[in-house]
Amino acid sequence: MEQQPERREGRSFPERKGQKRKLEEGAAAVEDRQISAVTTDGGQALLSEVAAQVSVLNSAFSWQESDRAAAKRATQVLAELAKNAEDLVNVIVDGGAVPALMTHLQAPPYNDGDLAEKPYEHEVEKGSAFALGLLAIKPEYQKLIVDKGALPHLVNLLKRNKDGSSSRAVNSVIRRAADAITNLAHENSSIKTRVRVEGGIPPLVELLEFSDSKVQRAAAGALRTLAFKNDDNKNQIVECNALPTLILMLGSEDAAIHYEAVGVIGNLVHSSPHIKKEVLAAGALQPVIGLLSSCCPESQREAALLLGQFASTDSDCKVHIVQRGAVRPLIEMLQSPDVQLKEMSAFALGRLAQDAHNQAGIAHSGGLGPLLKLLDSRNGSLQHNAAFALYGLADNEDNVSDFIRVGGIQKLQDGEFIVQATKDCVSKTLKRLEEKIHGRVLRHLLYLMRISEKSIQRRVALALAHLCSPEDQRTIFIDDNGLELLLGLLGSLNTKQQLDGAAALYKLANKSMALSPVDAAPPSPTQRVYLGEQYVNNATLSDVTFLVEGRTFYAHRICLLASSDAFRAMFDGGYREKDARDIEIPNIKWEVFELMMRFIYTGSVDITNEISKDLLRAADQYLLEGLKRLCEYTIAQDITLESIGDMYELSEAFHAMSLRQACILFILEHFDKLSSMPWQNELVQRTIPEIREYFCRALTKSTTNLQSLRL
Repeated sequence: MEQQPERREGRSFPERKGQKRKLEEGAAAVEDRQISAVTTDGGQALLSEVAAQVSVLNSAFSWQESDRAAAKRATQVLAELAKNAEDLVNVIVDGGAVPALMTHLQAPPYNDGDLAEKPYEHEVEKGSAFALGLLAIKPEYQKLIVDKGALPHLVNLLKRNKDGSSSRAVNSVIRRAADAITNLAHENSSIKTRVRVEGGIPPLVELLEFSDSKVQRAAAGALRTLAFKNDDNKNQIVECNALPTLILMLGSEDAAIHYEAVGVIGNLVHSSPHIKKEVLAAGALQPVIGLLSSCCPESQREAALLLGQFASTDSDCKVHIVQRGAVRPLIEMLQSPDVQLKEMSAFALGRLAQDAHNQAGIAHSGGLGPLLKLLDSRNGSLQHNAAFALYGLADNEDNVSDFIRVGGIQKLQDGEFIVQATKDCVSKTLKRLEEKIHGRVLRHLLYLMRISEKSIQRRVALALAHLCSPEDQRTIFIDDNGLELLLGLLGSLNTKQQLDGAAALYKLANKSMALSPVDAAPPSPTQRVYLGEQYVNNATLSDVTFLVEGRTFYAHRICLLASSDAFRAMFDGGYREKDARDIEIPNIKWEVFELMMRFIYTGSVDITNEISKDLLRAADQYLLEGLKRLCEYTIAQDITLESIGDMYELSEAFHAMSLRQACILFILEHFDKLSSMPWQNELVQRTIPEIREYFCRALTKSTTNLQSLRL
């Protein structure tokens, strides 16, 4: 049911421009207007420019100052072209730039006669590393550059400080080499492995302690990429004792540094339980929690995701995370405008909420409201993480009242959920809440329904209609007046309140044990006698004849006397029909009368929609309750949005209780569609007394039935 957010490899700190690292200030000695002219003049000018720079690189591999200056400028021109337009990268590569740049990843050989002072030392190599890193932005060129032999040279550049030299140029070349490795290995598993094989990981780990913060950041960025989904790389990074330094970097005031550090740790921990334990043992927990309050949203996001991963270790770790102060900043992050930040904090809270000790604390700290609000998100991952966190909080009895008080049940029921997994999670949350509506939880809710402000009382009544057990319905809705709260919503002028009230009442009806729109006919005062089909309109032994529309119908008094009070009064009372042989029946069609008599003789009859209303009228007139119920049932199957008003009037005209109940249930079930009808409000106001009577009868009956079943 839980969906873990996808951890991303990450290429660089977000302050950099896209995926490309900016040139150092002042490092580009190229005139912008010249570059702009090349990129806008068209293909031929660009091809010529690339060819010219490649030619310079191929011919200027020496320590002569003019060669070094020309090579430096050539690397800068190619880097600037690649940086300004990614679609130019193809032209640069096709123009032979890769092998030319590769040559300058190392210092030229030192010959007799060269100057003792090496001109532009480190700067040409830096420019070449930077340009190759930019070309590696395109995945199709990563392998090409590596196959040409770039990695050994780049790894050697990482060690430029080993000879004791320390300058801005040394720092820059190391940083550009680390950046190039990052871009070459990005989302390329085989190149990540080749970096390890070429010995790139140990110098990168050492550079985490370098004095220059930009170098630290670049080294951490490379390690972050190399650790992503590569277990051998992860293990070597840990074996090189990177964890203590990375954990110290988490506390850096430089946001760029702690962002890269938490990213490295996150990728080391991902899907590696043994490393996760080592990270925790090394003391990472508190610094990571501290990053939740960072001014850097990216660090906050990574920290929240990492805490979610820590929380899956064991129950004790979940408790420690909460005890050390993670809950409040995570809840604050839920209200950030940053969607990814909200997603990660919801993920972390969801993991923490799977522990019973944390559930009440998260809710008490104000987590319920923001999590419920996130259900409105149109981001599927964010919505699901919030739903999963709410599922955890719903497991604690102390949170049930808070769920209901803030309108959580309606939020869960009314939400539009994007993915099926979220829908399933919400259903399980509602089921979990439903299972807790008893004992002290129910007593607390009934207390709220009595003493709280009206809006809370209504929320409680709405929730209980959906969640309570049938055996508690009478107590809640009859004894404690919950029914009147729901009827108040139904009679409201607010459409949303009306819809909520109707949905709750319909749910309540479906959960009671007196649901059927057609009850069984009440028992006859005397034993019924069915003569059978063969005696319907049969002169044999007939002792009374009915005249209907000029046609004769043969009947038998003994059968009629047993059928209803109306016929008993006709034949045993003081009416003139008592001794009459022929009795005229006015105002009734032959087909209707014949069906009525067939029911009297057989106890059953097939009723069509066309004749049901006339037959209902006849059944009501002759007090044939069983036939009346059958007619009501047939009519009820044909209720529509257009006919509901007429059907309700019909039920009133013939005191057709089952049909009236069917109309009530139809109104409640289809309330949203009926709300557009101009006469809807008048109909609802007319039916409220009947709805009250129906539920009083149904809920009392359902409770009595449950008690009888237990006995």
